[in-house]
Amino acid sequence: MTTLLPEVLAPEGTASRQQVEAALRRHAASVRFVGWTLTEISLARIDFQGCEFVRCRGGHADFSFCDLTDARFSACDFNNSLWHRAILSAAAFQDCKLTGAQIVDARTLGLTFERCLLVSAQLHGLSFRRAELDGIDFHGADLSEADFRDAVLMNCNLREAGITGARFDGADLRGADLGELRLLDAPKFKGAIISMQQAALLLSGLGLKVF
Repeated sequence: MTTLLPEVLAPEGTASRQQVEAALRRHAASVRFVGWTLTEISLARIDFQGCEFVRCRGGHADFSFCDLTDARFSACDFNNSLWHRAILSAAAFQDCKLTGAQIVDARTLGLTFERCLLVSAQLHGLSFRRAELDGIDFHGADLSEADFRDAVLMNCNLREAGITGARFDGADLRGADLGELRLLDAPKFKGAIISMQQAALLLSGLGLKVF
């Protein structure tokens, strides 16, 4: 049975850190933030365990060192937000815009994304191992050293993503847009499962055609 969290009304205009902290203290428990504007404020080190954020806007907000264990984000826009060393264990993002977000040195065991924009996001070393990723736009994102082993990517965009040192052993990339593949890109996807069409793009670099 799902526990309904107390919903806190959004203040007019951009909220302050003090208003966020007051809402958490008032309920002495996890709360549901609906429609809050958190643009450009520092929320660093606040305990948001189990909280929900629904239709919130927080461009350039700073969640560094926050505890967001089991937090839920739905239809939020947190472009260019900071999540340095945040605890995002078992957190979930659905239908969110995270363009340019920096999720660096964070604890992310069980972190999930569904239908999210992660365009140009900084995701160095993030683990997506065994994840089922659907509708994720990684265009231009920094995915260096990321772990995609045994993951399944459906309707995902990896065009121009930086994947130096990323691991794709056992990953199913048949449903992903890998961009204009060249033969020199092949080692980057070592161990991955690709489609005949994707293989044909690689071989076309040698002047070969696949039928």
